[in-house]
Amino acid sequence: MRASRWCRVVVAAVGVVAAVGVVACGGEVPVQSQAHLGERESSLSARNGANLNGANLNGSDLNGSDLNGQALSGVLVSVDFAGASLDGQMQSARLSQGSSWHESSFDEVWLEGSTFHGMYDGRHISGREFLLARFLGNLGDGSQVALRVDAVTPGQDENADVWTYRVSYQSPADGNWYPICRDASGQPANAIAVVGYWDYRQGLPGVGGRKYEDPRAFTFACEGAAIAKCIRFGYKPWASVGGVSLSAHHQACTRLIRADYCGDGTSHTVNGQWVNLYDVVGVQQDTETWGTEAEWGTEGALCYTDHNRAHEPVSCPNAPAKAQCGTPEAFSTGTLLQSETP
Repeated sequence: MRASRWCRVVVAAVGVVAAVGVVACGGEVPVQSQAHLGERESSLSARNGANLNGANLNGSDLNGSDLNGQALSGVLVSVDFAGASLDGQMQSARLSQGSSWHESSFDEVWLEGSTFHGMYDGRHISGREFLLARFLGNLGDGSQVALRVDAVTPGQDENADVWTYRVSYQSPADGNWYPICRDASGQPANAIAVVGYWDYRQGLPGVGGRKYEDPRAFTFACEGAAIAKCIRFGYKPWASVGGVSLSAHHQACTRLIRADYCGDGTSHTVNGQWVNLYDVVGVQQDTETWGTEAEWGTEGALCYTDHNRAHEPVSCPNAPAKAQCGTPEAFSTGTLLQSETP
């Protein structure tokens, strides 16, 4: 079944299953014994990947200097399905192989999981055939930027539906192409394509950090930041477990990973903090005996304690009051995820 599709004639208006649920937010050393820390890091490396995360909802380039500096005046908010095309180099290569394709634009493009599919001149193409495909990205100031897929990596095993893409944008300043995602060392990083888009603003209750389920647009979620990390944890927004959609769990996870207690897009964590997350749908199990931090829903924390990653009291407008926070019974009354910290 197609998770989302959009025809080119419509123009968008917008500007990993892991057995353990512990994640470090890279940088600062967590307060644990070195022996336990080494054991935990080994487990994470083998089963969850690097799992380094911090305050970013998406990668630094999407919200940092490369797309928010002198060359461009806004963050990359979303990417249109409409207007997607094949790069001229790809078109020429296919023509040289006897193909009769003669148009550059797709008739339609959609995602199944995070795998691109499209109709091009009456033909269905997918996966690796999107190499050198071009898209239009929407910036926060309402302008657009050209994007290009430079590499395509298929998913593997239980994550066969999680394809990743190396994507670059064309700078209006010099016409050169630069990666939209970078890792902690500054090297180009991959992105996962996810239907819908997020509001990257902070300090706006109910708005900042919110996801919009728009079938006309998608997000290139940079590996290493919250949106992609939560997919790696097993909360794939296009998937279901036991008949339960994981879309809401994924959004709750993006709030949890960033310690967005108030649900306004503001992160209350710093790099290097450990957090254990778990649910009752069978994606993540409670593997630790740490202190309760919070219960989580799509709009932020449903309740939270002073034992948190902020290491200081947090005050949220209209914060819900609960006699107890972090009880097993909470999962039957609306809580999607719970978190603990050492």
